[in-house]
Amino acid sequence: MQDRDGAKRPLLWTRLDHPGIKNIWADQGFAGRLVERAAEILGRDLEIVREEPGPRGFLVQPKRWAVERAFSWLTAHRRLARDYGTSPAHPETMIRWAVIGIMVRRLTRNAPASRPGPRPLARISVS
Repeated sequence: MQDRDGAKRPLLWTRLDHPGIKNIWADQGFAGRLVERAAEILGRDLEIVREEPGPRGFLVQPKRWAVERAFSWLTAHRRLARDYGTSPAHPETMIRWAVIGIMVRRLTRNAPASRPGPRPLARISVS
């Protein structure tokens, strides 16, 4: 099943569960009749984010970085590295747990955000 065919049901659930969401971004794989269907049947604006024409190579696509960043935060959680769920409810619950953990860490820290990594070497003064 192609992405655009599989997106019909999640779009419907988004409308039912989150009626305040009016604009939805999608990549080029969702272009076509799905855009009209979202507007006519669901009353939502489905915007296709396209690549900028021009030079080849890595270019940050508008709006897409927000999704990629969120995926990188989620994949830091071991349970989301593989999909072991037999129903969609299981991975959905794991994602909720991961996001709750991210939010709790942000709300409880007292210092600006920093990345974990190797600490700088201590300078030894020789006298």
